[in-house]
Amino acid sequence: MDPSHYRFRSRWPLSAPPAAVYDALDRVEDYPRWWRQVRAVRRTGADTAALRVRAVLPYDLCFTVRETRRDPAAGVLEAALAGDLEGWARWTLTPHGAGTLVRYDQVVDVTAPLLRRLAVPGRPVFRLNHRLMMRSGRRGLAARLRTV
Repeated sequence: MDPSHYRFRSRWPLSAPPAAVYDALDRVEDYPRWWRQVRAVRRTGADTAALRVRAVLPYDLCFTVRETRRDPAAGVLEAALAGDLEGWARWTLTPHGAGTLVRYDQVVDVTAPLLRRLAVPGRPVFRLNHRLMMRSGRRGLAARLRTV
């Protein structure tokens, strides 16, 4: 297995209804307003954007996202990733009690040269970095949804 290959899954229980959560996740250009690790988003087309993210580690990841599936009825947003990360990411929303269960799946290969060189010794730290970023995203989105 390539040590630069990652599969991530996060689950976010949120108290907001699925439609509100979907609307927030669908507006990628707003992510920096509620997800502090998403440092910049620049729309490059109707279904594409360039992102710069940085979690705990002092390293920015830059990549583009291209929408591959947008299905509000099914609660699915999916995108192809290219750049420092190559692969895909998917948000899947399901009703959960009075709120929503958000599942985030990501399958990527890291292409950034420094991170590839550090792939074996850095893998546990990179996974922790991702987990901390996702935890912050959940908190930020929950706070955002309480204010809209």
